[in-house]
Amino acid sequence: MDANSLSYSLELVAGSGCILNTEQRAALQTSLIILKKNYKFNRVLFWGKILGLKEHYFIAQGRRDDELKDTQHFYSFNCIDWFLIPTTTTEMIEDVSKTAKGRFEGDPSFVYESRQAERLDPSVEESTTKVTEETRLAVTVHHINEDASVVPRGAFINSTHGVVQINRSFGGLSNTQAGKLENFLHFAQPKNLKKKSLLEMADLNPALDFLDPLSEDIPKGSWSLQFESANKVCVIRSLLWLGLTFYHVPMTPLHGFIYIGYGTKNLDLPFML
Repeated sequence: MDANSLSYSLELVAGSGCILNTEQRAALQTSLIILKKNYKFNRVLFWGKILGLKEHYFIAQGRRDDELKDTQHFYSFNCIDWFLIPTTTTEMIEDVSKTAKGRFEGDPSFVYESRQAERLDPSVEESTTKVTEETRLAVTVHHINEDASVVPRGAFINSTHGVVQINRSFGGLSNTQAGKLENFLHFAQPKNLKKKSLLEMADLNPALDFLDPLSEDIPKGSWSLQFESANKVCVIRSLLWLGLTFYHVPMTPLHGFIYIGYGTKNLDLPFML
């Protein structure tokens, strides 16, 4: 959610339990402005909070010219002091998948360790994989962005130069449009778009339809869409990443999402549907 409308946006998602106390709100409103100025971002968003056993990680996201690609993430324990989250690599993702399990400790220097022996060759020595919780945090934020970062169709445009920017003429979805999952898109690099046939691509607007719609997600039913606050707010919740809530006020450009949870994927979802 955009730092400029943080207080109002938090009220819209309060029904999902996504709340911050007065102290945290006040600290965020000041520190995010400073973060934006120091790193020369065009926009700064409050991404959410990952709950740890000792401390909680508050996450912020900074965006520059390309809203999709040119981003950086930061974490804080007190909503005042921000630390840069490292850029995720393929090697980091593989190491975390092998090693880090369970709840976050709340200590970025905490080391997860796993030992693996080569099953086919007993003579090969046991290998040890170590990752810090800061690395796990980076990978978790990356996965949530890939799987559950949501925007309304038309909120962003893909320019002829391939730069994704805010669509200044976007006035919001209508109430009818907001009731259909196909009008909400993953704000991440598309995975299914390249698999579409030429006939399917002919019906798409390349400036607007450059992202994957939520309606194509597998398994079906991994999103919960409903209207709240006397049908004034469209709220979408992820059942894959429990704790992620997206909101959009129809007929206005206001939209965003927040994640407050344990940072663990709901792997039981296919069996729950």
